[in-house]
Amino acid sequence: MPKDTSIRSVLIIGSGPIIIGQACEFDYSGSQAALSLKEEGIEVSIINSNPATIMTDKIIADHVYLRPLTVDSIEQILIERKIDAVLPTMGGQTALNLCKEAEERGVWEKHGVRVIGVDVAAIEKTENRESFRQLMVDIGVGVAPSKIANSFLEGKEAAQEIGYPLVIRPSYTLGGSGGGFVHKKEEFDAALKRGLEASPTHEVLVEKAVLGWKEYELELLRDSNDNVIIICSIENFDPMGIHTGDSITVAPAMTLSDSCYQDMRNQAIKMMRAIGTFAGGCNVQFSVNPDNDDIIAIEINPRVSRSSALASKATGYPIAKIASKLAIGYNLDEIENQITKTTSAYFEPTLDYVIVKVPRWNFDKFKGANPELGLQMKSVGEVMAIGRSFTEALQKACQSLEIGRAGLGADGKHNRSIEEIMHGLEHPSWNRLFLIKDAMSMGVPLESIRKVTRIDKWFLAQIQELVQLETELKRYSLTNIPKEFFFNLKQKGFSDIQIAYLLGNVTEDEVYDRRKSLGIRRVYKMVDTCAAEFAAQTPYYYSTFEEENESVPSDKKKIIVLGSGPNRIGQGIEFDYSCVHGLLAAKESGFESIMINCNPETVSTDFNMADKLYFEPVFWEHVREIIELENPVGVIVQLGGQTALKMAEKLHENGIKIIGTSYNDMDIAEDRGRFSDLLKELDIPYPKYGVAENAEEAIVVANEVGYPVLVRPSYVLGGQGMSIVINDEDLEKAVVKLLGDLPGNRVLIDHFLDRAEETESDSICDGEDVHIVGLMEHIEPAGIHSGDSFAVLPPFSLSAKVMESMETYSKKIARALNVIGLLNIQFAVKDEKVYVIEANPRASRTVPFIAKAYDVPYINIAAKVMLGVNKLKDFKIERKLEGYAIKEPVFSYDKFPEVPKELGPEMKSTGESIRFIKDLEDPYFRKLYKDKSMYLSK
Repeated sequence: MPKDTSIRSVLIIGSGPIIIGQACEFDYSGSQAALSLKEEGIEVSIINSNPATIMTDKIIADHVYLRPLTVDSIEQILIERKIDAVLPTMGGQTALNLCKEAEERGVWEKHGVRVIGVDVAAIEKTENRESFRQLMVDIGVGVAPSKIANSFLEGKEAAQEIGYPLVIRPSYTLGGSGGGFVHKKEEFDAALKRGLEASPTHEVLVEKAVLGWKEYELELLRDSNDNVIIICSIENFDPMGIHTGDSITVAPAMTLSDSCYQDMRNQAIKMMRAIGTFAGGCNVQFSVNPDNDDIIAIEINPRVSRSSALASKATGYPIAKIASKLAIGYNLDEIENQITKTTSAYFEPTLDYVIVKVPRWNFDKFKGANPELGLQMKSVGEVMAIGRSFTEALQKACQSLEIGRAGLGADGKHNRSIEEIMHGLEHPSWNRLFLIKDAMSMGVPLESIRKVTRIDKWFLAQIQELVQLETELKRYSLTNIPKEFFFNLKQKGFSDIQIAYLLGNVTEDEVYDRRKSLGIRRVYKMVDTCAAEFAAQTPYYYSTFEEENESVPSDKKKIIVLGSGPNRIGQGIEFDYSCVHGLLAAKESGFESIMINCNPETVSTDFNMADKLYFEPVFWEHVREIIELENPVGVIVQLGGQTALKMAEKLHENGIKIIGTSYNDMDIAEDRGRFSDLLKELDIPYPKYGVAENAEEAIVVANEVGYPVLVRPSYVLGGQGMSIVINDEDLEKAVVKLLGDLPGNRVLIDHFLDRAEETESDSICDGEDVHIVGLMEHIEPAGIHSGDSFAVLPPFSLSAKVMESMETYSKKIARALNVIGLLNIQFAVKDEKVYVIEANPRASRTVPFIAKAYDVPYINIAAKVMLGVNKLKDFKIERKLEGYAIKEPVFSYDKFPEVPKELGPEMKSTGESIRFIKDLEDPYFRKLYKDKSMYLSK
């Protein structure tokens, strides 16, 4: 059936700010769906309150509404835009809950709006735990024994009937919020109370816990002809008991028998058909008994999910794009295959490679948090890696994590305490994967590890093979490693740094030169979705070690954009937004744009966003070889946050051109000593400071600059390790801990300007002219990280003199640092005097916010300035803000109830929203200012 021509305008509901459990995978899905519908001539409107995402950019939709995600906001848009249909499946749980609430209030019926992509009834069937359980029983799909409970008494009765261990699953929550395991009777009351409170309907499912069973997911698509295809099978490395968002996952499934897989497929299709007649996508989760292959259904989500983004990047099949076309009436066989361009979308992808996803946690930001993993998701991001084998992909994923690892171990960061290792195997946390390897290296038998972790033996045997290869490598020196063995090491994912470490007294560069001399170099394979059965048109590549290279460089001038890697606190989706604009600006300026990134949730890793995508770790060895193959004009590091900036020194040392501000000038801004010398030379005030390499030196410096002092490491993002101290004793503790966590770092000690106001400026410089992008005033005082502060644009209480100083200092610093591109400066204002706290010549967290508030494409402008194709005078910049815009930080404290909520110099927020007010009399602002300004009186 061709598309439904009665649908002329569609509203896509976004997911709002990034929180743990609902991250930028919905930014990716929503953006892809909007572009897909625009292709069909449909007018697309988006509602989303998140300013940091590309989804809320004008290049994505015809109309973007940066409004609070409420039914009232939605109703206003329905009237204003005369919306025909709403697509709620691209915005996660937030969008589905809003869709359901609007249905209950009669909003869709009142305005004649159709819900597409899902049946509202399907939402109820899947979110209500009892409805889902009963439906599965009715259609003959197995489920774990369970009972619903709406009260404490009902919960106790259910527990008595089913028996321990139990799992408590609240209805209508995201990321496993409020859920948990109960192993014994004494733990039950507290767990039940938590679950009932977490559910908006005060309802939980008390279910038999199938701990140790294997967990799988299938991604499905269905059209209006009831054709269903399975896009991808995903296997959890971790057994049941850990939230799938916190699990290492592998695609395709590795340890699934063919008969079990066929049974699972049939059950998934039956489940999707049973929940409604909608056309679109869904995700189904199963558990399998490892002893007899019995299958039970865990849940079904009638929307795109975190796994949909992963499956799209894993297969090259754009699930959200196709799902949105199915939602407006097309059938699968009527849609073009986006990869081959010659076949239809009615096919199931075939993978001739292995995908590994590893989550990224930020427990270091949540002091006192319980780091043990369970039913409630705690990770803040994830990485994906592609390899020809499981071990190659696994090692590449470890290199992508941005935690200083060179692969899976073999880098000097192993744990040698057998007690800590065995405890970590039994109580899984962020490092269990590494502890498994450490245990094997210390001789712990594979079977002992399997019994404790319940991880499938096949996976453990793969890791054990790495340990055996390491032992064998130690028999050689760099000059006598046999070529075949060297080649095998690289095929198993060992980085040059790991090989150098294992050989001892050898550098990474020496290993690299040696393997080059042996002719062992990376080749690049295309992600083609069909195992090379059909010719692919999409330039989407991963590296491996084989003979044939499928990535043939063109003769065009090329620009490489380095991505920001996994989302984490302090470095979020705003940097991916910046990278996307960097790619678009490069294309518009006549360059071939090349993206290197490893985050499956993001728009920058969509296969049609760049001219060429390398889904690879932003890790020196990988970046280096892509540069050698492609020979770009230069590399953009300004847009990818600290991940990309960390590459700047290596690029500089190897004579590779950095687009925009030079490495030396960026380093001046990072090096507190050099930067303060520059400020002194420019006659710009700054807090007194000193640098120390140990606690004794720190105490001397602190007494010279005067307490209170701000203690921090150099070269970090998101305020990592920062603290404010008021005496020698506290300072000594802070410095010892900081140097223990970040060995080899230096400690910066600044006099802390107590009760000062904090302000920020963002600007663009082309080497001559400076354009002030925006000045912001924080509601919280200095001492609370800028990412955790409410920022108001333009300032609401600063004097003209202070704002003039901020502008003057911004321009002076931009010119003195020879900035070409973006510059963010943070100030402290005390007694009308403006002090410079720090300057960052790169994309910041606040530029996307300012760009959305003023409706100016600032990153695009900055990228064209960096590329040297335009000067600032070439742009006509008109701002459109009436009143004020407020950047509101959003936290995920519900995941860590044990963590103090007090804010300080180390960032804790996971995302942000934008809110517009007409004037300072707005009740929202008055209350906000009254509440927050209480900080000043403390």
